Amino acid sequence: MQEGTVSCGPVPGPVYLDHNATTPVEPDVVAAMLPFLGGEFGNPSSSHSCGTRPRAALARAREQVAALIGGSAGDVVFTGSGSEADNLAVRGTVLVSGVERPHLITQRTEHPAVLLSCRALERLHHADVTYLPVDENGLVDPADLAAAFTERTVLVSIMLANNETGALQPVRELAGLARARGVPFHCDAAQAVGRIPVSVDDLGADLLTVVGHKMYAPKGVGALYRRPGVRLEPLVLGGGQEHGLRAGTENVALAVALGAAAELVAGDLSDGVPDRTRELRDRLHARLDVGLPGRVALNGPSGARLPNTLNVSIDATNGHELLTAVPELAASTGSACHSGSYEPSPVLTAMGFDAARSLAALRLSLGRGTTAEDIARAADLLVARAGG
Repeated sequence: MQEGTVSCGPVPGPVYLDHNATTPVEPDVVAAMLPFLGGEFGNPSSSHSCGTRPRAALARAREQVAALIGGSAGDVVFTGSGSEADNLAVRGTVLVSGVERPHLITQRTEHPAVLLSCRALERLHHADVTYLPVDENGLVDPADLAAAFTERTVLVSIMLANNETGALQPVRELAGLARARGVPFHCDAAQAVGRIPVSVDDLGADLLTVVGHKMYAPKGVGALYRRPGVRLEPLVLGGGQEHGLRAGTENVALAVALGAAAELVAGDLSDGVPDRTRELRDRLHARLDVGLPGRVALNGPSGARLPNTLNVSIDATNGHELLTAVPELAASTGSACHSGSYEPSPVLTAMGFDAARSLAALRLSLGRGTTAEDIARAADLLVARAGG
C-alpha cells in the first residue's frame, strides 16, 4: 500500500487528499500492463500466435472487471474513459430508441459527461430532458422520479456517488421505479466502484460506468456494463470490436491495467479498507472541528456517503485561496475556475448553498494509502492557515 504523501513529479509531493480527482497508479497495476507495452504487442483480433496472449489478457481483464461489479464478462465494454462510457450509455440508448422526441430523466448534480450528453441530445435530436432537483444533502427524492416518467421516457441516468460530496443516491429504489416502467437505468458509478461494494444486480442497473483512474489504474481507460438485452447505438463505428459497440483495436495494456486494479480494490473491500478509510476521514473532520470551533460545516449527508470523502466549508475562508496558501496539501475546492475567476460549484448551488459557503468549500478525498500521519498533518496545516 502506498503512502498518502505521494510524489506528483520529480520531487517528493504534498499530502495527497485528492483521490476523487485521480488516484496514483499502483505498482502492481503498472507491472501487469508493462508486458503489453513491449513484447506482447500483438493485435488481440489476430488469429496468429502474436495475438494469442493479448487476446487472453483482454478476456481476463474483462472477467476481473465483471467480478468487481457482479456482472458477466460478456457484458463489459472497454472504453477510453468514464466520460465515453457515459456518452455511450446516454446517447447510445436514445439514438437506438426510435422514439420521436425521446424523453430522458437525470438530476442536477450529475457528472458533466451525462449532463452535456443530455444537452446535446436536446440540441441535436429534439430530446426532452427532466433534470430532477436534489435536497440539501444532494439526494434525489424517489417521488420526484416517479412523477417524471412519460410515455416517451427511454432512459433514467442517476449517479451512485457524487464526486464532490460523496453523497450516495438511493439508486436501488430509483432503478426499481424505472424497471417497473420498462425504462433502462444507467448509473455512473465512477466514484463508488472500489470504494464501496457495488453489484449491478443489487442496484438494478442496466448500464453502469466504471473508470480506471479512480481506482488506481492509469487514465484513459474505463468500462461500461450493459445488461443483456439492452440495446445501444455505438458512438464509434468500424471493425466491430467490443461487441460491436466500440470500434478500434483495443488498448490491451490499459485494459489489463483496469483488470488488475479491479482485482486490487476487490481485495481492499474484503480486507476492511473502506472501514479504515472512514475512520480516518472522520478523524480529519473531528480535528478540523476542534481546531476551528464553530466554523466547519459539512456539505452533504453525514451517513450516506463514500467512506473516503469529506466536503466541508470553513467559515470566513475562500477554498481556493486557502489551498493556494497550503502547498503542502493537494486537495480540491468547491469552485470552478472560468477565465481566471472562481464560481460556486454547481453541485453545492443545486443543494441550496449560497455563494459564500460554496466558495469556502474543500473536498478532501482519501485513498487506500492515506495514513493517520497524513490526516494529522493535513488538519494541522489547514487549521494553522485558516485560523490565522
